[in-house]
Amino acid sequence: MARAGHAWSRPSREEEEDEDDPLDAMIARTGCAAQHRELQECMAARQDWRHCQAQVRAFGECMARRQRAEE
Repeated sequence: MARAGHAWSRPSREEEEDEDDPLDAMIARTGCAAQHRELQECMAARQDWRHCQAQVRAFGECMARRQRAEE
């Protein structure tokens, strides 16, 4: 039983993964989610953004197109 005054408990890892990440939702609205996912996968595999320059450029170009379209 929780001590008096302390009813908070940390969600399980499974519960955390099920929650929507606000950053992921924002990126999905830009239309650049595929490029972002490719960049994330490269970063996870290579552990160094310098090895993922093609993905960095693709994501940056997609975001720039989106920004120009909004102007």
